[in-house]
Amino acid sequence: MTATRPRPKVLTMTPAAARRVKDLMASKADAVVGLRIGLKKGGCAGMEYDMTWAEKIEPLEDVVEQDGATVIVDPQAVLYLLGTELDYKVDKLSAQFVFNNPNQQSACGCGESVNLAPASAASLTAPPIQTTADDDGKASS
Repeated sequence: MTATRPRPKVLTMTPAAARRVKDLMASKADAVVGLRIGLKKGGCAGMEYDMTWAEKIEPLEDVVEQDGATVIVDPQAVLYLLGTELDYKVDKLSAQFVFNNPNQQSACGCGESVNLAPASAASLTAPPIQTTADDDGKASS
């Protein structure tokens, strides 16, 4: 029997982000199935997050559902978004989605673009099985 390794989560949402996505989805037409997140080239740092409304889920897209909110991840962005937390912050002057991305290497001064590296192999693999040897030198896990 082979054990299957769980897939790493592409993206998670804070409760504030899930609430905001859900509220925005409710204000859109019934044809909207979720918020699609991708990346596009641009800005000083080289890449920009791209958020659009999705009317259907395309093949190979990852779907993240949480607390009534649906986020769809463009397959070309998966390696750059693995482990990302989507948050929603409100302060005196702005209200915006914030990407807490472990693959981000830098950002431009205005915050509109980022420099991302693909997720490392370590973040894609399951932790190794701990194996110890008993007094007879036989391995056990």
